[in-house]
This record gives sequence, C-alpha cells and structure tokens, in this order.
Amino acid sequence: MLQGLIYAVISATAFGVLAILVKVGYQAGLTGSEMMQYRFGIGSMILLAVLLIKDRSLLRIPGRGLFGCAFIGMVVYWLQTSCFVNALATIPASTAALVLYVHPVTVAILSAILLKMTIDRVLGSSLGLVMIGCCLVFYDAFLKAVDGTGMLYAIGAMAFFSCYLILVQVLLKGIRPLTATFYVMLFASISFSISGNPSAWFDHNWHTMTIALSLGVIPGAIAVTFLYMAIEKVGSAYACIFSSIEPIVTLLGAAFFLEENVVLLQVGGCLLIVVGIVIPNIRALIVSRRLKAAA
Repeated sequence: MLQGLIYAVISATAFGVLAILVKVGYQAGLTGSEMMQYRFGIGSMILLAVLLIKDRSLLRIPGRGLFGCAFIGMVVYWLQTSCFVNALATIPASTAALVLYVHPVTVAILSAILLKMTIDRVLGSSLGLVMIGCCLVFYDAFLKAVDGTGMLYAIGAMAFFSCYLILVQVLLKGIRPLTATFYVMLFASISFSISGNPSAWFDHNWHTMTIALSLGVIPGAIAVTFLYMAIEKVGSAYACIFSSIEPIVTLLGAAFFLEENVVLLQVGGCLLIVVGIVIPNIRALIVSRRLKAAA
C-alpha cells in the first residue's frame, strides 16, 4: 500500500502542474491541441529513449495489449484531455479542477459495479473527507460565474477520466507499467498530431519551447508512468484517493504562478485531503501488523 501511495503522490504532483502549464500556454498563444501534441509527443520520445537504454524488451507488447493501448490513447485519453484543456480555455483552473475531482467517487462506484470491489466504511470515510477537502480547496469556484460550455467540458473530462482509470486496470492488466505508458502516450500523440497542428513543431520561441518541454516531462512522462505504477500496486479506486493531493499542488501553483489568493478555508481543505489519504494507509498498516503477529 505504501509503495502505491508514493507512486500516486508523485503522479498527482506532476498532474497538478498540468492546469497551470495549460493556462500559461494559453497566455503564450498556444492552442489546447498544440499543447497536448507537445505533452504526449515529447513524453513518448522521452519514454522511448528510457526504454532503449533501460531494457529494449520493454518495447515488446502482446497484440491484445497493443489494441488496449491504442484504444485508450487515441480515443479515451484524447476525449478526456481535449475536454479538460477546452474547459480551461473558458473557466478558471480551480473550477475545472473541482469538477474533475469528483472522479474518485465515480471510480469507486464503477469499481464496485464492474470490478466487484467492496466499498467499506474506511474507504467511504476516506472518499468523503477527500471530496469535502476538494470543495474547500476550490471553494471560490462556487462563487464565480462560469461559462456553461466550459462546465460541460469539465464534466466530460471527469467522466472520461473515470472511465480511463477503470479501462487501464482492465485492458492493460499484466502489461508492465513502462510499456503501457509508452504505447498509450505514443497513440495519444498520434491522435493529437492528427487533430492538432503538425507544423507547430517547427514554430517555436524560447518561451513556448520551455512550456512544451515542461508539458512533455512533468504532466507527460512522469505523471502517466507513476499513475500506471500506482494502479498496478493498489488498483484504480485507491490510486484515485491517493492522487487527491493533486488539488493541493494546483492550488499552490495557481497562487505562485497565477497570483491567485489562498485563504484559511483552502488550507483546511488541504488538511482534510491529507487525512483522507492517510486513513486507508493506517488501516493497511494495522492489518499488516496483525497478519505478521499471527504468523
């Protein structure tokens, strides 16, 4: 459980930077499709280099796994990411993130229905604390007049992301995380290159190049790789709960880079999220100690 928590927190920290980078990218004149083209294109190139150096056998993948990666990367991931960046074009980052972070609840429900996972009292309490914490972190999102189209995009991003997390656990089961990450990102880069602007690769200044590289490394290669590693260790539902540190990263990034104010209520929300993450880990630690004592 602890290893899954560490992987999820690293992934969430990297994902938390995405909304900030997208907002900065829009300010620099980049489009949403171009930014995701850079994110997945550069991310997949980094992972290819890592695999070639680390272990070329990681590039081998069965046909079933390749089809799963293609479907997730070219269809599900494209839909989710497109919805999210389109939402960020018209509504505040905090509002988009708040709507997206309904997904731990939807993933838990889908896991219970489709994967027969039991939602016990501990998991339910953890989910409740995380959701209340997210609402407090983004409390100001409730106070802002938001664009209706942007809200629909945000809801779509949440729905597709929930499906994506379940599909990763089901379709990519037994495939090594680095292998799955590379092929999903490769297919996502293909879909965004087709729907985006391929010539944008050759039209850069230092500012946009820095944004592009940051998108490829942080919310690209690092975020997706560690998310798959977390799902492999603890499953989609727990990975979602542990990843709930992402709103805290987004909040701090928005305060530092976008000069948004942080108030005491939001700090309290951060604490609730941390408590919600800690609860299932304490339970796992107690169970582990009891099993060792019984042995």
